[in-house]
Amino acid sequence: MVDIATRVWNHKWKIDPIVRSLIDTDFYKLLMCQSVFRNKPDTQVTFSLINRSKSIRLADLIDEGELREQLDHIQSLSLSRGESTWLRGNTFYGKRQMFRPDFMEWFENMRLPDYHLEKRDGQYELTFEGSWPEVMLWEIPALSVLMELRGRAVLNDMKRFELQVLYARAMTKLWGKIEQLQKVEGLRVADFGTRRRHSFLWQDWAVQAMVEGLGDSFTGTSNCLIAKNRDLEAIGTNAHELPMVYSALAQDDAQLAQAPYEVLSDWQEEHEGNLRIILPDTYGTEGFLKRAPDWLAGWTGIRIDSGDPATGAEVAIQWWKDRGEDPTQKLVIFSDGLDADKIIELQQQFADRVRVGFGWGTMLTNDFVGLSKDDALAPFSLVCKAVSANGRSTVKLSDNPRKAMGADGEIERYKRVFGVGEQQEMDVLV
Repeated sequence: MVDIATRVWNHKWKIDPIVRSLIDTDFYKLLMCQSVFRNKPDTQVTFSLINRSKSIRLADLIDEGELREQLDHIQSLSLSRGESTWLRGNTFYGKRQMFRPDFMEWFENMRLPDYHLEKRDGQYELTFEGSWPEVMLWEIPALSVLMELRGRAVLNDMKRFELQVLYARAMTKLWGKIEQLQKVEGLRVADFGTRRRHSFLWQDWAVQAMVEGLGDSFTGTSNCLIAKNRDLEAIGTNAHELPMVYSALAQDDAQLAQAPYEVLSDWQEEHEGNLRIILPDTYGTEGFLKRAPDWLAGWTGIRIDSGDPATGAEVAIQWWKDRGEDPTQKLVIFSDGLDADKIIELQQQFADRVRVGFGWGTMLTNDFVGLSKDDALAPFSLVCKAVSANGRSTVKLSDNPRKAMGADGEIERYKRVFGVGEQQEMDVLV
């Protein structure tokens, strides 16, 4: 096992690049990329970094030269033979050859496109433009780089024994959470923490701790490289990006209203079983389910990623009942702002009513809260989103209006089309 504190103390980034592989990314990104490659390959999109935590002035903390060096390194990456063999031949969700030969041939020859970087008001403006299948693969690496460089800026000022104590405390803190979860009967939890992790080495350590501490209750990791290296299940389905871009491509309000369902129709043609998970909150969960076609009720489950999680689960349960489905046979995956206490609470609340799963993110892979001076290592809310498609603004409404994004006029239009009324604001922790 890597001595992380010593590795940080002796740090040279060429030994420990922040992103060390094109598959050092979330599994859902590759699944979505294949769907986009098949259905919308010529769509031109722009992704942009968005720092929701304005008090964290990234451009004051992170050296621009070092950031460019890391981004340039990512652009140099290509699939290794072993990575390609793993993707082509491994079994994912019980299915062999999840990735089609035409997609794999493209992916094996793909290099990430150029980026645009500048400083503005203490923040970095980082954007990526180009064809959707290529540009979308920048999201997770870009977030990983910014999160880790911010952490490295703090760690660089710490002495050797300070680093040893810091990581010992962080390990103790995480292991304490694992001991809490060991007592939970029927628990099913996966690592969803790549995008806002403390570092690659720390995420890898956290995953190994989950494997040893939780055994079969730990279902796998969203990180493809760690899944490959540790012989674990790669976990993930789809994300808000798909309906956001499909909706931006709609020519009128009628097409806009149908766009979120067109996404899932395309998805259904490719996937079955546990990959058929609905993410309903992009434009409001209640309205999405109310207007949903009957065939969606037959899908395996729902992922709840914004708003009050218990309320979201209750809405889903009632929807399944109204559509003649048995909720006890359906899967509800909670994935927003989780920590051990909330996981335990939701498990106890819903274990007898649905099949429950958890995607545990930032507070698994980046909980250094209270462990550094001025809490300088505490996680913060950083995202990288598709902000336009073929020149049109994308929009996300969410079940939490504090997560909404898009041009003001378009947000109001989307609220009208999707019938979104008053919403309860909730703090965006990470």
